[in-house]
Amino acid sequence: MAVEIKVPPMGESISEATIAGWRKQPGDAVSTGDILVELETDKVTMEVPAPASGVLRSADKKPGDVVKLGDLLGTIEEGATSGKTSAPPRATPSPAATPPQAAAQPSASSPQNAGTANTTVPPGARRLADESGIDPAAVQGTGVRGQVRKEDIVNHMASTPDVPPGKTRAATSGPRESITPMSALRKKIAERLVQAQQTAAILTTFNEVDMHNMMDVRARYKDAFKEKHGVSLGFMSFFAKAVIDALKAYPAVNAEIRGTDIVYKNYYDIGVAVGGPKGLVVPVVRGVDLMSFAEVEKEIARLAGKVKDGTIGLDDLQGGTFTISNGGVYGSMLSTPILNPPQSGILGMHNIVKRPVVVNDQIVARPIMYVALSYDHRIIDGREAVSFLVRVKECIENPDRMLLEI
Repeated sequence: MAVEIKVPPMGESISEATIAGWRKQPGDAVSTGDILVELETDKVTMEVPAPASGVLRSADKKPGDVVKLGDLLGTIEEGATSGKTSAPPRATPSPAATPPQAAAQPSASSPQNAGTANTTVPPGARRLADESGIDPAAVQGTGVRGQVRKEDIVNHMASTPDVPPGKTRAATSGPRESITPMSALRKKIAERLVQAQQTAAILTTFNEVDMHNMMDVRARYKDAFKEKHGVSLGFMSFFAKAVIDALKAYPAVNAEIRGTDIVYKNYYDIGVAVGGPKGLVVPVVRGVDLMSFAEVEKEIARLAGKVKDGTIGLDDLQGGTFTISNGGVYGSMLSTPILNPPQSGILGMHNIVKRPVVVNDQIVARPIMYVALSYDHRIIDGREAVSFLVRVKECIENPDRMLLEI
């Protein structure tokens, strides 16, 4: 009996996806739950499992095709047996029979022959390699039988110096330009950024934060904190808690426009922008107001790990009420972050630089961070936006008030 493979539900507000690649080919035997095909949405890469055991009879969509919810992807002949035969294992020669010159040849898993072991590259890794201008054959694979994984591509990028424009990491000569189609994720990001600019009245207000007291608290307690909780005490938990304090004081910043109504939210699910192999994504830390500092740090670390290894799910990315973006990790001094619709506010953190400031009528060097709040002026007045950012500043400069909840 033929069993249809259809595009599954892809989450709230997601109506289409792009075929990233097939894991199985027609004629392959499959078992229930085997991953058959990868779909790339505007948020994450989804894996479609086999709904039944048997043989994959058809793959009706090819890589690059755009599909919608319920579209037919292919069919499985349930209970059938694959007609493919596997090649018999090669006999392993005994040491005595191994020619002397063969022993001197490098193995297929050695760096110089990395490409020969990688007869197949998973679709996710191949897309990342294509987008980054990397030849997978030049990458040392760490997967099964030397297969190149996404992590291998990322590590290769980190260990390879930048190359001049028009070149790739695999070669130092070639055409002056190279053209790569935009991925579905990059296209959707572009659409959403333009949409945000066109539909919201975005303004940005700025302030500076003296990080001295917060950094002093962190320095004094970070070792004990990590020993007790098993996670580092970072800046993000302080800012997340400061944002919650400010959102409670100025609820319009936690609201959204829905049709002709303003929806005020009495919960605090904070999106934290994280850079991953496929671009910037914003996983959501839910119920931050109910969490301790340690719980916030653990949840951010868990979500960031899922982003980096490509296992982040749709549920992790939906429903945020406010976003925090930290461009400081890349060295940004100042920026105007763009709203993440339908949210009405986003806080931009930046790098920390020692600057001359006046303290008690004395000029001293203090670690200063510039912060920015972009907001939708349709529902947030300038006074509220400025006051919100001042409240964040006061919380960070006086971290004891957050700890004492005053």
